[in-house]
Amino acid sequence: MKFKCLAAALLSSLPLFAHAQTNVTIYGVMDAAIAVENTDTPGEGHRTVINSGNQSSSRIGFRGTEDLGNGLKALFNIEAGVALDTGAADSSLFGRRAVVGLQGDFGTLTVGREYSPIAAVAAATDTLGQGMFGSNLSAFTRLTRRLANSVNYKSNSLSGFTVNAAYSTGEKAVDPSGDLMGASVEYKNGGLYLGAGYHQIERLATGDDKEWGAGAGYNFGAFEVKGNYLVADQTGPNNEYKNANIGVAYTTGPNKFFVNFQQQKIETGAKGNTVSLAYTYNLSKRTNIYTTYAQLRNNGRAVFGINSSSTNVTPAATALGADPSVFSLGVRHSF
Repeated sequence: MKFKCLAAALLSSLPLFAHAQTNVTIYGVMDAAIAVENTDTPGEGHRTVINSGNQSSSRIGFRGTEDLGNGLKALFNIEAGVALDTGAADSSLFGRRAVVGLQGDFGTLTVGREYSPIAAVAAATDTLGQGMFGSNLSAFTRLTRRLANSVNYKSNSLSGFTVNAAYSTGEKAVDPSGDLMGASVEYKNGGLYLGAGYHQIERLATGDDKEWGAGAGYNFGAFEVKGNYLVADQTGPNNEYKNANIGVAYTTGPNKFFVNFQQQKIETGAKGNTVSLAYTYNLSKRTNIYTTYAQLRNNGRAVFGINSSSTNVTPAATALGADPSVFSLGVRHSF
């Protein structure tokens, strides 16, 4: 009888042991703003809108790890985008990130929908944090930011160096982007960051698309300087796109000020220059208010737009030379 009671006690405790080994976190960002947009397109003029994600894309996510012993962990992360202005979800429920993998002394290996190697470099070297209007997200209308159907590897840091590698099967019936192979190298040492990455995409029967990027950043006290150069060269004539950014941020107490300059170019001769100003004020560790203004000047061959985390202000395709601008005031809360 004593043995039966002991066995029952052990069996009933198994879920508690399993729970102790697993760590699951629910997290998210809720960001909404009032914006005054002007595409400078005849007949449209100004409009006032409520936007979701002018600093950070609104989202909800679940991530967790399980200790498997001997330094090995299982991990997962699923993340869904939310349009806070309407309550709608993204067309792909967990389109922001959806991975499962293993982590250990060898590094981290994930399978699913993951950020690309170049995306890691671009995110680390954008002064605006790939939020606010005028961030380098403008480049990712042409470069690859996320990889569906992918296998991804990230090394542990070795003397400040980290290697990222990815292979994405295009599965053209689902994702017409084609097979992608990519890698990047990052270096961090104190306030210094350096990074570079390369993608090769088999999209067509002959010829491969190529993408590459490089960036740097340095943080010294209250000031930080970041810059990057991103290129997408699709197969065919006059298709090379270039995006260059340089920005400075200054922090004093709960205040942070941003200035960023961006230039976009295509081989056709199209060129657009964007100047962005932004300001954030921290009400707490998780909540801040912000304002951002950006002005883009297109030449007579260009119709480039201004991007924030989740929205863009872009002239009509026929409005060559239009100069869009936008002003936004919002609040962001993370949990």
